[in-house]
Amino acid sequence: MTILEHDQIDPASLLAWHIAMGADEAIDLAPIDRFTTPSPVAVASQPKQPSRPANGPTPVSAKPAQPTIGAGADVATKTAAACQSLSELESALESFDGGLLKRSAKNTVFSDGIAGAPLMVVGDVPSRDDDQQGSPFSGPAGTLLDKMLAAINMSRNENAYLATVLPWRPLGNSKPDTNLLAVCKPFVERHIALVKPKIVLAMGGALGKAVFGTQDSISRQRGRWQQLDTNGQTFALIATYHPTYLLSQPHLKGAAWQDLLAVKEKLSS
Repeated sequence: MTILEHDQIDPASLLAWHIAMGADEAIDLAPIDRFTTPSPVAVASQPKQPSRPANGPTPVSAKPAQPTIGAGADVATKTAAACQSLSELESALESFDGGLLKRSAKNTVFSDGIAGAPLMVVGDVPSRDDDQQGSPFSGPAGTLLDKMLAAINMSRNENAYLATVLPWRPLGNSKPDTNLLAVCKPFVERHIALVKPKIVLAMGGALGKAVFGTQDSISRQRGRWQQLDTNGQTFALIATYHPTYLLSQPHLKGAAWQDLLAVKEKLSS
């Protein structure tokens, strides 16, 4: 087979052959002599240019995953113990790393009512209304609670103080597990110690589970006086049904009324 020299090839025939092979478009605006282009080694030795265009996205490094439980019970104990006033305790909760529980909530629910009141009502967890308002016992449950308190001559505006065991609403209003209760226990105990009420009325079973370690349901906890020893002080505590539960189980209002009468009698003694 005869090999033609470069200058012996008819340009028109060569062009027709390129078109037949699919090379029918130029790859640059000006022709490039491939015989005189720099070798790959020479190109590799040149300084590399940034691969990202000047107006391109800025690279972002991944952040370390945040722990689900947050700072933990030990840090909570030290933080709560250092608080000498209700305002300090509220500020400590606002800055505390409450993990997923706090990150999923809209607001920190601290308290409502009169500080130093003889009656302190402690609910389980903030409701959706509480989370939206940043105040415990809001919405329909709060309306029912106000009526219950009024029946024994008590009011959040005059002589009652309201709080919750958990200061943040759990996702889906789920019940707090042992780990969450352990983290929140130092704060709620310190809260009670700073308020110094004559009586603590637990609405729901979470407070009993947190401070006494009981696994009893609220039906077993309610209606009996217990002694809460915390922060060097002693408080009389009684549990009853939460207003939210009573709204769905109105037949239990009679039992809750008996608990309220026990509170009224003890307040007057």
